[in-house]
Parts: sequence; structure tokens; C-alpha cells
Amino acid sequence: MPYVDGFLLAVPRRKLQQYRRIARRAGAVWQKNGALEYRECAGDDLKTTMGRSFTSAAKCKVGEVPVFSWIVFKSRTHRDRVNANVMKDPAMARMMKAPMPFDLKRMTYGGFRVIVDA
Repeated sequence: MPYVDGFLLAVPRRKLQQYRRIARRAGAVWQKNGALEYRECAGDDLKTTMGRSFTSAAKCKVGEVPVFSWIVFKSRTHRDRVNANVMKDPAMARMMKAPMPFDLKRMTYGGFRVIVDA
């Protein structure tokens, strides 16, 4: 079964295009280094009557939109190898030096083993 890294963060709506440009470059680096999929999704239909909303979970402030992202790998071992190579990639090093258009301290991240793949 595949392995997935998942992310949830709040991005100021006015900086969403800047975030998109950075995410496209980051996605290219991850895929160059072996990731199977790279997805970045901006919240759209977020009014829910069941459970907790993504807006709440991401602790969005006024003017922010939640971004839900994931990267798919062959396995956890594959993820660890790909992520190690991504962190050594010069393109990623350049991106990490630039100011981010969101608050990194409020980003939620985790690794997930897939339990259903339909």
C-alpha cells in the first residue's frame, strides 16, 4: 500500500497565487526525486454541518483559506528516501530561504499509511 504525507495550513487569500507558484516548484522537486503524486488544494466548499470544518482545523483567521495537501509515495521507506533527497536538492534549499506566504508554525503535518485504496 502507498504512504502519504499530509499537510493542512492557512494561507492568506491575497497570497494564494504566490503560494501556488511556490507549491508548483516544490511539487516538481518532489516528483523529480521520486514522489508518485503531489497535490495542493485550496478550500472552496467549506461550510459543513457535520464534524469540524477545515477552516476551523487550520485555525484560519479572517482573510485566510485552508490549503489541504498531500504527497504519495510507494511506502514509508520510499517516503523517507525521497524526503531526504528533497531536503538536499539545491532548488528546495533556495525555496526554503525565501519568506513563506503563510505561518509555518500553524502548519499541520503527518505521515499516513494507506488503509483503503479503492
